[in-house]
Amino acid sequence: MFDNSSLKPRYEQMYAILRERVQSGEYKLGDRIPSEKELLEEFGVSRITSKKALDMLVNDGLIMRQPGRGSFVIKRDNLPAEQPGLKVEGNAKGSGRDGQVVLGLVMEDFTDSYGKEMLVEMERTAQERGVFLLLRLSFSQSDIEEQAIQMLRNFGVDGLIIYPTRGRHFSQEILKLVIEKFPHVLVDRYLKGTATTAISTDNVEAAMAGTAYLLSLGHRHIGLLASRVTDNVAIEDRIEGFVQAHAEHGVILDRSHWITDMHWTANDDLNQQLLAQNVEIVQQLLRKNPQITALFALEYELALIAKEAVEKLGKRIPQSVSIVCFDSPSSSSANYSFTHLRQNQRELGRLAVDSVLRLIQGDTLPGKISLHAELIQGRSTGPAPKNDSE
Repeated sequence: MFDNSSLKPRYEQMYAILRERVQSGEYKLGDRIPSEKELLEEFGVSRITSKKALDMLVNDGLIMRQPGRGSFVIKRDNLPAEQPGLKVEGNAKGSGRDGQVVLGLVMEDFTDSYGKEMLVEMERTAQERGVFLLLRLSFSQSDIEEQAIQMLRNFGVDGLIIYPTRGRHFSQEILKLVIEKFPHVLVDRYLKGTATTAISTDNVEAAMAGTAYLLSLGHRHIGLLASRVTDNVAIEDRIEGFVQAHAEHGVILDRSHWITDMHWTANDDLNQQLLAQNVEIVQQLLRKNPQITALFALEYELALIAKEAVEKLGKRIPQSVSIVCFDSPSSSSANYSFTHLRQNQRELGRLAVDSVLRLIQGDTLPGKISLHAELIQGRSTGPAPKNDSE
């Protein structure tokens, strides 16, 4: 089968034979071609040799390799090689799509307050770079997230951007990406103890800025509202920033002013029940601790709960209680203007796409990329009542 007199190495001769089989139609479009193991048995070569030959076919755009399934013919040389407007910039190579890169995006969900602007920027950047972006939402369910990652990898995406679901642990599929060194970046959350590239706001710095602003207004008894701490490393960092700000300003913390197990759901019926329960929880906090003059809500949804709780107690914002939160939709007649930490969603989106493209090209990136959040003053904050200032 091989020409022993040829100066070409065996993997190149093997590649030429397989290429001819694709061109001649012996391996038809959509056909699964023999695996590395099957090829080494047929050609009497090592696994390394058969792998090199297949890699050359991938680079030619003739086959696509799908982990766990095998390699499939997706193009023959005599078929049209290009589609208008889909050329890749740089040296990135797609998995058998004529050099066209396809990125998979898995997001927990998105809202007007957080995620929507980032998603739009990802799509805009992908279009500018000439790559496809395939979106799947997990709706905060880890099993759907795992299925989405599996599906996108089976489809043959070149890299993944993942905005993980909140939970005590990252999914097994994300851990597989780390182990297999598949090009991927995480957005908003990072995976401790690994070299996975994660792009997020510097949540410690941001929470310190928000807390320091309240302290500068004379507030000394600040309540903290957070979702379940174990569900989100970003929340852990925000709490750390809250604590550090108090320490730097010499203000004693009172953890009895904290609520760190609040949660909600996208289910409309349950959401109404949880909303009422959470409003009551915040009201109880304020009743038991009348010295509290400010609340720091670590997420926008919690700020809405805090606002309703304060107003139902007959208190005024910000005259009686000030509120600071993370993120807030753009002010309009329908949206209350909270003082908030605005995350740079556009930069997060742009960096996510560009970073995964760099990983596909073989570049090495830092494990954590942190962005600054800007403090935006709204209607929800004011000086502490005189009897609270010290």
